[in-house]
Amino acid sequence: MTALLAAVQAMRAPYFDYHALAPEMILTAVIVVAIMVDSFVDETRKGLVTQLCGVGCIVALVPVVTLAISGSDRQMFDGAYVVDNMALAFKVLFIVAAYVVLLMSSREIAEGDYDEGEFGALLVSAVLGMTVMASARDLLSIFVALELLSLPGYMLAGWRKRDLRSNEAALKYYLLGVLSSGVMLYGMSLIFGITGQTNLYRISDALAQPGNDHALVAIGIFFIVVGFAFKVSAVPFHFWAPDTYEGAPLPVTAFLSVASKAAGFVALIQLIFIGFFGQREIWEPLFFGLAAATMIVGNVIAIRQTNAVRMLAYSSIAQAGYILVPFAIAAEGKAASSSLSAIVAYLLIYTAMNLGAFATVMAVARRTNSAEISSFAGLFSYAPGLTVLMTVFLFSLAGIPPFGGWFAKFYIFRAVIDAHTPAAIVLGVIVAVNSVIALYYYSGIARQMWMTQATEGADRSPIAIPAPLSVALGLTVVITVATGIYPQVFAHLSDFPSF
Repeated sequence: MTALLAAVQAMRAPYFDYHALAPEMILTAVIVVAIMVDSFVDETRKGLVTQLCGVGCIVALVPVVTLAISGSDRQMFDGAYVVDNMALAFKVLFIVAAYVVLLMSSREIAEGDYDEGEFGALLVSAVLGMTVMASARDLLSIFVALELLSLPGYMLAGWRKRDLRSNEAALKYYLLGVLSSGVMLYGMSLIFGITGQTNLYRISDALAQPGNDHALVAIGIFFIVVGFAFKVSAVPFHFWAPDTYEGAPLPVTAFLSVASKAAGFVALIQLIFIGFFGQREIWEPLFFGLAAATMIVGNVIAIRQTNAVRMLAYSSIAQAGYILVPFAIAAEGKAASSSLSAIVAYLLIYTAMNLGAFATVMAVARRTNSAEISSFAGLFSYAPGLTVLMTVFLFSLAGIPPFGGWFAKFYIFRAVIDAHTPAAIVLGVIVAVNSVIALYYYSGIARQMWMTQATEGADRSPIAIPAPLSVALGLTVVITVATGIYPQVFAHLSDFPSF
């Protein structure tokens, strides 16, 4: 009888904390509503589904705020799903980024021959995967979340179905994405085979035990990191990014460059800081090489670009290199906590300034029908507001005070100082040198806007910016400027105890 009772207890239903799962439940409901409304509402009412998705994102933020106010960490599914301060910070990032992208895309949907319901449902599905990723602490939940955010991304890249470049972007993204997922899943299978566990905390304990096959552990970790290196467009797994960014619709490009990239880094945070932290001799040199190569290659190739979207694509690759630096030095001395804070702070600020840069490119491209850097010539003469905004975003990406980018880089250098090793110092020098290189090509666009005359015969009438796009620009510039001028308000959002 005792054994029977024990078996019944072991089979009891899993514990659900509906408050902790509320953001994901709301996003799921938004997806269903978007599909239903798109199926039954007249096609002439364009913009309705996008508005519903935007309202749904705002509603999904409410339980995130209430969870933050409660102040207690919540665990479900035997520790595989955790809602803590870091998870909540990333959920806010993903949901707000999606809302800004919806604002950026609303006018493009209204004016173009696009399937609005398809776009809204796919975008919110990707965000649902990202919010799950923020709380995932298990190899299975990480992989499911990754596929949930990746598959809509592949389809969004080809959203312009009649555009061959958009089709090419989607195909490249899909093929390389599937390959990277297979490599990553093989690495996860090796780790499971060695440890017999999928929970990251238990994997950490199992790998700390003597007797594990060190070569197999190294191969497993290597494959997992390589799989996620593709997701964050780290060199040499970056080849998909420039073509995909240029071929995809600009709102989709903006979304992939920030939210999708951030989700990949969230997974790496959990894998490295929880599951593999004790295996530093395996992943430290790997992240050192990835960080250095990604910074250098991204910035050097960005110098040669003549298209603003491709330039921002390579800039995004270089920015991923900066974010990889704290991973390479996290196990050195007292750098674990400061490295984690640096990664989170950089991701939060990078999201605002990069989305703002893409929103400005969209506003200018509406007039010029071109994303070439030369099309920004003389912008100040007829769109001074957009010129100032783009300058703010560009100099923030370069790390120039008083904009938010300097604060993000300050966190990187603080982690380097805390590590205080020759390898950390070398990475710090590479960050500094590459920041100067980045300033060169960012200022090239600024020079076009401020100092170059507009092409003779070009339309110099003021640019009419749609209201949703104006709101997106306003949100991103306020965050970018506020975090640079008064970072104390923002600093505590990225201060977490080390795992």
